[in-house]
Amino acid sequence: MRTISILSWVISSLVLTACASGPISRSDSVGFEESGGASYYAMKYQGRKTASGELFDQKAMTAAHKRLPFGSRVKVTNVQNGKSVVVRVNDRGPFVRGRIIDLSKSAFQRIANTREGVVEVDIEVLN
Repeated sequence: MRTISILSWVISSLVLTACASGPISRSDSVGFEESGGASYYAMKYQGRKTASGELFDQKAMTAAHKRLPFGSRVKVTNVQNGKSVVVRVNDRGPFVRGRIIDLSKSAFQRIANTREGVVEVDIEVLN
């Protein structure tokens, strides 16, 4: 009985590990599309180190995504008004349900008014 219990635990662990989503490889990311919420970084992050090691700059056209490789160029389109911006992924996040990308304030301002806070977007990896 103990052997069956241990075996069940091992199999369950392997299944959960296989289902966990990790980073997308650069070759698999080209053409990747996703839809969801986009927000922008608060001013308190200006000058702080990003997950890639770069210092965050609100004026740069950069973004955070949970899984896309650092350096990926991503077209972000506001679904309400059709405005788009191309950003480079240099950080990880956002870690808020329903949000798929965090933009620098400058990038967000290209597609929406910052008073909106969060807008629905479509994203597409260009390279």
